[in-house]
Amino acid sequence: MDRPSFDQPLSGSRLGRAQQTDPGPSRRGVFAQEGERIDAAALWPIGKLVIVSNRVATADPNEPKAGGLATALESVVNRFGAVWIGSSGKAGYGSEDLPGCEQRGKGQVIRLDLPAAHYGGYYQHFANSTLWPALHSLTERVIPCSAEHYESYCQVNAFMAKALAGLGNRKAFWVHDYHFLPLGKELRKLGVNRPTGFFLHTPWPTPDVIQQVPHYDALVDSMLWYDLVGFQTYGDLSNFLACAHAHCEIVESKNGVVRSNHGLTRCRKFPIGVDPQQLAADAEKSLAKYKADISSIQEKLNGATLAIGVDRLDYTKGIDNRIRAFDLLLAEDPHSVSLLQIAPPSRTDVPMYEKYGAYIEGLVDNINRDHRADDGWEPIFYKKGYLPQAQLAGLYRAARVGVVTPLRDGMNLVAKEYVAAQDPNDPGVLVLSRCAGAAEDFNENEALLVDPTDPRAIADAISRAVNMPREERLARWRSMMNKLLEYTIHDWSDAFIRELYKGQGVGWKARLSRFAFSVCCGRSVALPRETRLSQSLAPPCRALRVPPQSAPGYGSEADL
Repeated sequence: MDRPSFDQPLSGSRLGRAQQTDPGPSRRGVFAQEGERIDAAALWPIGKLVIVSNRVATADPNEPKAGGLATALESVVNRFGAVWIGSSGKAGYGSEDLPGCEQRGKGQVIRLDLPAAHYGGYYQHFANSTLWPALHSLTERVIPCSAEHYESYCQVNAFMAKALAGLGNRKAFWVHDYHFLPLGKELRKLGVNRPTGFFLHTPWPTPDVIQQVPHYDALVDSMLWYDLVGFQTYGDLSNFLACAHAHCEIVESKNGVVRSNHGLTRCRKFPIGVDPQQLAADAEKSLAKYKADISSIQEKLNGATLAIGVDRLDYTKGIDNRIRAFDLLLAEDPHSVSLLQIAPPSRTDVPMYEKYGAYIEGLVDNINRDHRADDGWEPIFYKKGYLPQAQLAGLYRAARVGVVTPLRDGMNLVAKEYVAAQDPNDPGVLVLSRCAGAAEDFNENEALLVDPTDPRAIADAISRAVNMPREERLARWRSMMNKLLEYTIHDWSDAFIRELYKGQGVGWKARLSRFAFSVCCGRSVALPRETRLSQSLAPPCRALRVPPQSAPGYGSEADL
């Protein structure tokens, strides 16, 4: 039996199969002919890959990771020698000269001081006060930005592009999240002619919502300068394609491949996963290592069932509705359930986040006051601050109910982490927002899906979870766990990198032909043996990105 992908080197994983022929994989598809596996290491040296994100993970394994993005990318750097570059979180003098590198496993990390003149407009204003709420379809939270804020956002992207151009002989760029929507365009303007991919960790809204962002048309158009654009769900992918057609000059598109005046952009679904084996192991170790902390919480339950929520202190996470749900539940069934809500502070330099944090604390205080028992029991344990992943895994396992109810979320890895950390013989139940990307992976026969804006529905689901018999809990958990094992976080990164370099082995001249468009649009193509053997010799290029006027013989969409 094959070892699982997360126990294999990249070249030996099941990455030899690329995406399905529909716009992006939920599970593994087929590349070329069924059973045909191509040595990934021969196709492209991952050590030449550059990863770009606003945040970079800490090197200390005991320190918490800054979200799913950081957790996801760390193994690509450590295992395969990629370079990861991001913001230091400090404002500087605007020099694009690269600072010293920090060794991270086989790879390196570089932290840049972003220009002070533009940092506030880029980060606090345009990215997090305008783009972030709009991407989550929370239009009432969108704060209109000034022309100067948008200009700062563009200037920081141009600054990052110049820094990346100084990295030298790099084969490809993988850009992450909404901070860098136009970075691919900026790289092209500097003459960078390498494969560039972009992955959006947040949701993508419908065309009418994105219109509330100033210069939305320019932003959507700039994303079409990437060779590959990835999304968490089919819904987000469909919304983006609708926006591109509504707001950009699209020549034509098929199967998620968009042909614009900038060339070809492949749009695909890549649902991010977790490392279920590692989380299960962490849960086991945590029960011993953090026994005192976990026991202290369990002793305070006084017979109540423990539920857990883990979220950054962000208004998109729906923490307020969750707390209201517990108010309703406890009014009907006192002393029945306690919520351990872990809420690390987030973006404390953005005013609306500070206000939201104070609001949540007030809600918690009110409910604890109203439902506190004479024996000292409190319904909500509210902890502000990060916990190491290993400690979180133990708390996940100790909780009978995992409550993940964001108003909107790209994926929400807490849902998957909770499932992976459960006791296989006595698992808990996941209460999950229908508006989280994870709800596209977990159906109603697995998680208890709820409307995150309805405290009554959340309360009813928690009550059902608390009283669910073991047999039903086991059936639901096994189904979800099998999905997590089938498509892990390593499969996710491998699949994106594979798709980014897709077509590099077809041959230099073939990339300018109809054959290239056919492969890009998902037609199953059997490669000649000579082509497969010569893949490692193919010159690096912007794979499959060909301006329309340079594509001889290209006809109508039917030709694809």
